[in-house]
Amino acid sequence: MADDADVIIVGAGLAGLVAAAELAEAGKKIIVVDQEPEQSLGGQAFWSFGGLFLVDSPEQRRMRIRDSHDLALADWMGTAAFDRPEDFWPRQWAEAYVGFAAGEKRSWLIERGLKFFPVVGWAERGGGNAFGHGNSVPRFHITWGTGPGVLEPFVQRVREGEKRGLVQFKFRHRVNEIIRSGKTVTGVRGDVLEPSSAERGRKSSREIVDDFELHSQAVIVASGGIGGNHELVRQNWPERLGAPPKRMITGVPDHVDGRMLAISEAAGGRVINRDRMWHYVEGIKNWAPIWTEHAIRILPGPSSLWLDARGKRLPVPLYPGFDTLATLNHIMGTGFEYSWFILTKKIIRKEFALSGSEQNPDLTRKSWRQVLGRATSGIPGPVKAFMEKGEDFIVEADLSKLVARMNALTGGEPLLDAAHVEREIRARDMQLDNPFSKDAQITALRGARAYLGDRLIRTARPHKMLDPANGPLIAVRLNVLTRKTLGGLQTDLDSRVLDADGQPVPGLYAVGEVAGFGGGGVHGYAALEGTFLGGCIFSGRSAGRATAKAIA
Repeated sequence: MADDADVIIVGAGLAGLVAAAELAEAGKKIIVVDQEPEQSLGGQAFWSFGGLFLVDSPEQRRMRIRDSHDLALADWMGTAAFDRPEDFWPRQWAEAYVGFAAGEKRSWLIERGLKFFPVVGWAERGGGNAFGHGNSVPRFHITWGTGPGVLEPFVQRVREGEKRGLVQFKFRHRVNEIIRSGKTVTGVRGDVLEPSSAERGRKSSREIVDDFELHSQAVIVASGGIGGNHELVRQNWPERLGAPPKRMITGVPDHVDGRMLAISEAAGGRVINRDRMWHYVEGIKNWAPIWTEHAIRILPGPSSLWLDARGKRLPVPLYPGFDTLATLNHIMGTGFEYSWFILTKKIIRKEFALSGSEQNPDLTRKSWRQVLGRATSGIPGPVKAFMEKGEDFIVEADLSKLVARMNALTGGEPLLDAAHVEREIRARDMQLDNPFSKDAQITALRGARAYLGDRLIRTARPHKMLDPANGPLIAVRLNVLTRKTLGGLQTDLDSRVLDADGQPVPGLYAVGEVAGFGGGGVHGYAALEGTFLGGCIFSGRSAGRATAKAIA
């Protein structure tokens, strides 16, 4: 193929691949450029747990979950809390996406080969009232095959387009400029980086060996967010969350650097909602890192006791799995950048999962035998490895020894008083003597077990932590983990990038995280989980279809 095409796509992650698949099926010629080597095809999505937000699905109905479009839309809007003039298009995207999730999304994905794990997860359970943040019902559908399983059908379709001469990949091509002829985008130029044999996810060389220039009728920016660039995260950190953390660990590879935001702005695009972002507070340092400061997020069940750095229990309703950003806000207000889970062997065996395809080999490899083994053989292997090798895990039968080691891990002044921590745990344990309780977390725990999916695989039977029969005790230091950009390039429903006057920049489109997963921030201030991969799919599909029509 010549160095021109109908469409150039910047970024070979999920959103870019979906757009490329749609364009190839429409018979268009596409060049996909990416600064990483070919072995990193698929980008961040490869490393994901593969969760997708679906509404009123057969999986939900089999689990006796009554969901609806109206309930999901109310949950989305209560969570997003749109309140800015520039939220016009994000709101339109939100309404369209919930309609997609409640409509053809599942059947469209199944037609392309995706399958779903039968138990639906309940993420982001909310802030304690009916209208505000959170999922009223479980909606987190795990893809059979996790992140690689989500990517597989789109990689396959794009590779088929490559065989037909419609798709050309140019790896190790880093875009520095979007070219315009007058006001119309006509291509890209940038640097050719030296070949790299770096394994998927590992930091690759930035040594320049050449330059390039490519031309097209349209450019789709699909370059991801800013989570791997701590400087940019701190620069955009919202005042409402206090001062940015001095120490963060990283939930995405180094190449998630946010470069294309400024480059797209220089081409006339408008970036909105820079201060909206999604970072987790249950981050642990990976004992076998792949990228810089590689972090893994714990996906916790609702039973662990959550303490701040001084051993004070987090307030209602900041329980594991309930409200990510409210918890982040509270922790940053304590003056410390970490917190603690205290739990038991019985809890970790039933309730701890780790986010990421590599931390869930049973689901990633599509092995029912291994899945059943997870449910019956005790602590999952990846979790056990962190217990034995992870620097943030402490295991002790004796509470005083546990607290002493917690203090030693953080260093400096002993912040935790063993007697105070014991009082917190004993007070919690006393609430289990009756089938009713004034402890809202115990009430929530019992409510969680009323859902069959939680009772089967995600929530331990309530028990006293200080009973030796349930031990040993486990403490986990939790760190702030960078992840997602919720703001980005403002786009209309055709994924056309808009300028400062709200008009489309001719020939320029944006999809996935660089566009705030649609519109410049489809999630508003907060997310409902399972919506990031879905946002890449929906926006990539929209851009591919719209671009194919525009250049017909």
